[in-house]
Amino acid sequence: MSDRKIRIAVLQFSHETVSFLPNETTLDDFIYPGSPAKGEALLRHDPGNYMGGFVKVAREFSEVELTGIESPLWPKTGTGSGWITEEAYRTFVGRMITGLKEAGPFDGVYLCLHGAMAVRGVPRPEADLARQVREVVGRDAFIAATFDLHGNEDEAFLEQADMAFAVKYFPHYDAHLQGERAARTLVRAIRGDYRPTHQTIKVPVISPTVLQWTGARPWMDLVQRALVWEAREVDVYCNIYFGFPFADVPDVGMTVQVLTNDNPKLAEQVARDLAATIWRLRDALLQSTKLHSITEGVALAKQAVASGNAPVVLADHSDRSGSATWLLREIIAQDLANTVIATIADKDATARLKASGAKAGDAFDMEIGGLADESAGEPVRIQGTIAAAGEGYGQFWVCVRFGRNNALILSTYLVQIMEPFSLKTLVPDIADMQVMAIKSRVHFRRGFDDNGFARTILLVEPEQPFLGTTRLDKLPYENVDLARFYPYGNPEFSA
Repeated sequence: MSDRKIRIAVLQFSHETVSFLPNETTLDDFIYPGSPAKGEALLRHDPGNYMGGFVKVAREFSEVELTGIESPLWPKTGTGSGWITEEAYRTFVGRMITGLKEAGPFDGVYLCLHGAMAVRGVPRPEADLARQVREVVGRDAFIAATFDLHGNEDEAFLEQADMAFAVKYFPHYDAHLQGERAARTLVRAIRGDYRPTHQTIKVPVISPTVLQWTGARPWMDLVQRALVWEAREVDVYCNIYFGFPFADVPDVGMTVQVLTNDNPKLAEQVARDLAATIWRLRDALLQSTKLHSITEGVALAKQAVASGNAPVVLADHSDRSGSATWLLREIIAQDLANTVIATIADKDATARLKASGAKAGDAFDMEIGGLADESAGEPVRIQGTIAAAGEGYGQFWVCVRFGRNNALILSTYLVQIMEPFSLKTLVPDIADMQVMAIKSRVHFRRGFDDNGFARTILLVEPEQPFLGTTRLDKLPYENVDLARFYPYGNPEFSA
């Protein structure tokens, strides 16, 4: 094929949907300056992640021509919204399919996906998208995709697509690498040098995401075993999907997926080994992380500061709306000082502050947060002084100083703070703050833990089993039978 261009279409449709949230993810949530994107705007929009890795390697082949098909980027609500409406899904997929037809034909397609997208009326949206793409490009074209390890996937996607590459680490350090792999292997397949064969095995284990940190055993052991197989065998790629239990969809739970070069027997051998490893470690996987109540966690933070073990991270992993005030309320009750609370999501408050021209030095006296749903709790009244206010990353941000040198950051939507110095423009003295109360499960570890910044890490959640709870049996599932999964049932499994 060296005498002509290799034409590859590039599409994106990604979301990690918390289907238990009351606010749906609408068509409008995907429409903002820069989204949807097509052409070079799509290809260049995320250079450090999957898309960037794919584009970088694909363009190392002089005969490859990439076409960015109009695609929505992540919704402006981030992961702080529920079911994607059927209108939003059908609208954007319709535009993608139209774009493919108009710009085709193509030798290959790259899909930049997440895997935990939940759409009203569409049980497996990623597989459905792959099916519709396949109908346009035909069976002779190759389809490759990248995924988050929190994808809820089963065999349905690879019944339509040819290749999938999921990140192995949580936090997701290897997204760029998986994009690179997708590009290189897709080009090889188009040239006839790689004949993708694969094996998928569902493992009946379900777990909350806060337990899934790969920086420690036993989750680290799963990553290492997959890496060893990839090192031992040429052209083997292993995906272990940890799953995302906060999307009420039929393909939740853990999944193993193995890709080989025309070697189905090896794909089955590796998949069975990895699945058996998960099943053998299932108890340890579910007991891997220490969690505290809000009250206990704040008390332990106070003790850590007193004993010289600051900075302290208080990570409220269970807040899925971003509006929860349980931790803020307890910080005030126990009179913590030098504490950053980042963030409390309150779109009404930030809208009012923006409209009023809020600026540094203004007095602040408002009830904020809460009310988004039962898990958010009640609003909390804060009296203090605005230290900073402004637009950024599609949101309006306000920093309020109150109490004993505490800094509360208001945002429009849920924000997972992944590293402390991203807050420096709002909190210039961030390095001197002793406690950082954030809304995150594991991603915060990249900037607070892995680099040794924080001396104490405390994961907390309210005593009530709210949306992000580790007690999954308290969630109102309609499409998932927890009795089919360990530890809520006693499923039989043999790899």
